[in-house]
Amino acid sequence: MASFETEVSFELPKGYVDKNGEVHKLGVMRLATAADEIVPLNDPRVKMNAGYLSVLLLERVIVKLGNLPKVSVNVIENLFTADMAYLQDLYQKINAAQPQAAHVICPNCSHRFEVSLPFFGEA
Repeated sequence: MASFETEVSFELPKGYVDKNGEVHKLGVMRLATAADEIVPLNDPRVKMNAGYLSVLLLERVIVKLGNLPKVSVNVIENLFTADMAYLQDLYQKINAAQPQAAHVICPNCSHRFEVSLPFFGEA
C-alpha cells in the first residue's frame, strides 16, 4: 500500500535571514486544509489587501524553516521575493487537484506522450 504524504520538504533559492544573520533555507510545507484557505479570508489585512492572503496561507502551512522555533507572519513578510514566489508555486503544486503533467515529444521517434512531473523534493 502506498503511503500518503502530507508534507513536502523544500529548499529556498535564497533563504530567510534572521535577526542574527543566520540563513534558513531548508523547510517543510504541509498540505493545506479547507480551514487554511477559509480562515484568512476574515483577516482585516486580507480585506484591505487581497495579496496578503498568500502571506497568511504560507504562515499556516509552512511547518518548519531552518531551526526557527516558529514560522510567523513576520518571517513570511521578510522573505526575499524569489523565495516568496518559490513558496507560492510549491503551494499551488502540492495542493493541485490534478498532478502536474507535461506533454513531450521523443527526440528519436517523434512519439508524443504525457509524463507526470514530480513535486519539489521528490526523486
